[in-house]
Amino acid sequence: MFIQSKQELRQLILDLIKGQKEEVRLFKSRVIFEKLTALPVFKNARTILCYASFRGEVDTLALMQRAMELKKRVALPLIRKEEQQIVPMLIKSLTELKPGPYGIQQPPDVPQNRLSADELDLVVVPGVAFDRRNNRLGRGAGYYDRFLSELPVTTPTIGVAYDLQVVDAIMGIEPHDRPVTLVITN
Repeated sequence: MFIQSKQELRQLILDLIKGQKEEVRLFKSRVIFEKLTALPVFKNARTILCYASFRGEVDTLALMQRAMELKKRVALPLIRKEEQQIVPMLIKSLTELKPGPYGIQQPPDVPQNRLSADELDLVVVPGVAFDRRNNRLGRGAGYYDRFLSELPVTTPTIGVAYDLQVVDAIMGIEPHDRPVTLVITN
């Protein structure tokens, strides 16, 4: 099958993700979690921006819990739909999360919990697909591309994905599309 557009690739991968059995998804997520937490960049990070997994994405619950156990500061994206913006917000507990735009769990908008991009030591990035050159295909709204462009170039960004989400090349990469530093898969 020849994929001609980002939208076709997005739909194909989302269907593959949806088709995974829950126990397979959790097993793969656990493998990714073990690889990520073993990396020096994770061990050395003091402040990590993660994401709340959504609709079959790589599960990040164990990652956030481990980071908190290790006394790392954990932040999650607050989505500002009107501005099409991600704002990193510190969290103390996963119980404070509530459904936000698109149904994605997010922290409350508490001004003293806001972080600037230069306070992040590591950013864990979701994606629908990644290619062998670390290019990323998101859900299409551009939130993460805009956010990643605000990060200092020295901030490591790690895409986490199931093996079925990695393709040889994502067609139609545009100047505003931001690759990640590294992709971890099962």
